[in-house]
Amino acid sequence: MQAESQTETGLVHTTPKLHDIAKTIRTTGRIAFWVQLTLAVVTALALLFAATGRDFADRQTSGLGVGIFWAIAGLLALFFSVYWDYRYSRIGKLLDNPNPTLHPSKADTTRAIRLGILASLIGILLTLLGAGATLAVLTAKVVSQPPGVAIIDPNKIIRALDVFVMVANINGIAAHFIGAVSSMWLLEKVHQH
Repeated sequence: MQAESQTETGLVHTTPKLHDIAKTIRTTGRIAFWVQLTLAVVTALALLFAATGRDFADRQTSGLGVGIFWAIAGLLALFFSVYWDYRYSRIGKLLDNPNPTLHPSKADTTRAIRLGILASLIGILLTLLGAGATLAVLTAKVVSQPPGVAIIDPNKIIRALDVFVMVANINGIAAHFIGAVSSMWLLEKVHQH
């Protein structure tokens, strides 16, 4: 990625091809950053509602703690991924810099993008574990409800707080998916360069 052209005045300019890849990396990083940050905030709010609501409930739903744990782990991975999207925009800016000594190499850029893919895939795994645990609890509650009979046991009722855990996990999966897709797209663009 060290392709530049030097003018007769001694100023170094990036080639149009390098400028295009720098712009692509910077723009993709910014878009992924804002989309993932928005979904991270929604996920954090859903987890906050679920966790604080559980503290005020008379009887907590057993089993949802596992879903909350994996959702929090996925949220932490999502925050790393959001930071990594910000780094993409910095890499794009460095590639567009007229000073060629500041340009990251193609290998360094590829390595950074691959780490972004890995972080997103780990985040998908963590939030899938949370969604699976939460879905198991919600399914057990639905199956244990007799049809047409009033439910007396509060542990068998699906509460809104229970659903917030699932919302958090699904938002986490969506955010990590967006991160993985944008990183894979960037990797393809860098390899084409």
